[in-house]
Amino acid sequence: MTDRIRQDLLELMMIPGLSGHEDRVRRSLRDRLGKIGVESRSDTLGNLVAHFPGDGPRVMLFTHMDQLGFVVRRIEPDGLIRLERLGGVPERALAAQEVLICVSDGQDVPGIIANKSHHATAPDEKYRVTPYAELYVDTGHSSADAVAAAGVRIGSPVVYAPRAVELTEACIAGTSVDDRAGCAVLLDIARRLQDRTGGAPVDLAFTVQEEFNLRGALPLAQSLQPDIAIQLDLMLATDTPDMGARGDMVLGGGPGMSLYSFHGRGTLNGVIPHPAMVHLFENVAEAEGIPLQRSAQVGVLTDLSYVQLVGGGVASIDVGFPMRYSHSAREVCNLGDLVALSDLLAGVLAKIGPEFSLDRDDNT
Repeated sequence: MTDRIRQDLLELMMIPGLSGHEDRVRRSLRDRLGKIGVESRSDTLGNLVAHFPGDGPRVMLFTHMDQLGFVVRRIEPDGLIRLERLGGVPERALAAQEVLICVSDGQDVPGIIANKSHHATAPDEKYRVTPYAELYVDTGHSSADAVAAAGVRIGSPVVYAPRAVELTEACIAGTSVDDRAGCAVLLDIARRLQDRTGGAPVDLAFTVQEEFNLRGALPLAQSLQPDIAIQLDLMLATDTPDMGARGDMVLGGGPGMSLYSFHGRGTLNGVIPHPAMVHLFENVAEAEGIPLQRSAQVGVLTDLSYVQLVGGGVASIDVGFPMRYSHSAREVCNLGDLVALSDLLAGVLAKIGPEFSLDRDDNT
């Protein structure tokens, strides 16, 4: 199982899939499901879902397949390219980054986000973060016509140049760990569900446009009408010097469960999990000896914040894996956390059946 999750993750991290442009990732996930005998379907937005029949409350278990990045905003006459951000891209981490302008598979255009030459940088510029609107991408082309001939247009999707590195046997670094790690875990769950006998009906879903204001999962949930929603995503690892005051989430310490999330700006949305789901995850983790870390964060938002509001309300919970350096070009996760997360989810799904109560009075 460990090797399967590792291989899926490393390969998925190398496939570009900006929000709204996830098709290459979706096709890869579809093919991987097909190889293990799992049928899947796509909707108009590009969400991918596989249904496993059963008896009891209907479960939507999902993670997002897209990644943040940019779109081409303007092509200068000299061939330099201006970008518009798509998603929560940190401006202070952009200068000198390698990017990939997605044209078509095999025809993508590499580029570099320019960083002003150090020898020409004035003292008052040395400690200034350059706003993204002032940055430009150099692809090596010397004119707008040459850039156009390479297939680049206004609106072309741009991502951090895909990279996947095994830092150690356990730690993996690179682009789009958020949330190709979740996708790798769901692929492993699909293998387990394919072999099960009995259990609740499960809709296993890979959603789109999460980084673009959480737009993909809601229409899918409206179609599926789940009773329970379990969402997989990163949990902010707080075991580095700059994050210590934010919590107790340790890389390599096992999967995590969110007890509170709130964006704190913009959408002013978040999730307080249903007590039945909190108790279920705690009980399974204890029974199976799986360490379960706890998270409560402001500044975090997932697809679940909208899914929980579908119909008469959905019993919802966010779970995931610790990850360092979120939304940067090099994120880091621990493979053991992903394996333990898959074990935990399999144990949880096995406990949901016709007698599983979502009545709050039975769980508080």
